[in-house]
Amino acid sequence: MDNKKATSVVSILAEALPYLQKLNGKTIVIKYGGNAMTDENLKTGFARDIVLLKQVGVNPVVVHGGGPQIGQLLERVGKESKFIGGMRVTDKETMDIVEMVLGGLVNKSIVTLINQQGGRAVGLTGKDGSLIRARKMELTTEKQPSEIIDLGHVGEVSTIDPSVVTMLDNDNFIPVIAPIGVGEDGESYNINADLVAGKLSTVLGAEKLLLLTNTSGILDKNNTLLTGLESKQVDTYIADGTIHGGMLPKVNCALDAVKSGVKTAHIIDGRVEHAVLLELLTDEGVGTLMKG
Repeated sequence: MDNKKATSVVSILAEALPYLQKLNGKTIVIKYGGNAMTDENLKTGFARDIVLLKQVGVNPVVVHGGGPQIGQLLERVGKESKFIGGMRVTDKETMDIVEMVLGGLVNKSIVTLINQQGGRAVGLTGKDGSLIRARKMELTTEKQPSEIIDLGHVGEVSTIDPSVVTMLDNDNFIPVIAPIGVGEDGESYNINADLVAGKLSTVLGAEKLLLLTNTSGILDKNNTLLTGLESKQVDTYIADGTIHGGMLPKVNCALDAVKSGVKTAHIIDGRVEHAVLLELLTDEGVGTLMKG
């Protein structure tokens, strides 16, 4: 390594030091999905980021999605995917496939990748240790608010018991969680991974919530990235329509977290290699930071 390159490495480490000191011993909940979960280089980079964070004294907790993978398997078995209000209609047969994909194939592939990079990851669903108690989601329409749309086994978080996650953190394991909850009737429910990550960050008293997306973050009406926002500003951007469409549920999830005690929430560009470390350990970051 020549002197110029060595100096550059040392400079990067020096810039990261104050961030590492602030994060030491703290919990960070990371929602993992989108391109970061399908591109091979990004997958490897994400796993290395998670292992590095654990190595330097941070407690990362990973919550993952898997919508595209579910869709692919449904297509292979000849079952059509149907969506209402952005939610996948999930009958009993579809729920079986969701559990197979999220709790099995996707979860174990993430665990394996982290372990291959030197980490100690453990895969969970919300059914393990009664981690996520769920209730059936009831969707209504603006035209007919009294009409309830049945989405099947689509749920929302009722309660979270974080004891199994805390136990794993304390034993230097990295929890990797599939967003499947269990109802009072013992039925399984498919829950939006952003919602699970947001609720879990609140219950764990996390320092930060990171939501990986396929966009650069929250943009204003001129498509300029908004980097540092307080909750009041976010409320204003929602009210005037700057934040709309598919970004709205993600922003609301982040907003709920910071209003419930999480120090900061970050909506970051998962298409950027090592996005997690760039957002956490550098001055520039790669997305939008929100605070209460």
